[in-house]
Amino acid sequence: MQNFKYPREEKLKKNSEITLLFEKGKWRTCGNLRIIILKDKPNHPVEGIKFGVSVSKRYFKRAVHRNRIKRLLRECYRLHKDVFKEAFGEKTIAMMFWVSSEMPEKFQDVEAQFIKLCQAQKKI
Repeated sequence: MQNFKYPREEKLKKNSEITLLFEKGKWRTCGNLRIIILKDKPNHPVEGIKFGVSVSKRYFKRAVHRNRIKRLLRECYRLHKDVFKEAFGEKTIAMMFWVSSEMPEKFQDVEAQFIKLCQAQKKI
């Protein structure tokens, strides 16, 4: 049985981890999704997966719309966690962004882009 949980241990919350991610992380873009990734290395060890989402106030002025997109992104991660682990590794810190001013019509649109992003990472 697959683990479809998104427990507290996997949530990216610490300012120190977020700062480290922006200083040392690598950016990848696919469609309207952009992700910054930091994999486990000796000089900055990572224990397990940490995942966070962010949506810019620049694109979506209303909090309702930002929160909806964040929920969709977290749900994509939660349902396709195995694909994410396979593409990016077991020990990774990542933050995902929605970089478009257009609101996604359906969950399937976001899901397809998330899977495409993971598959593009596998090829690298």
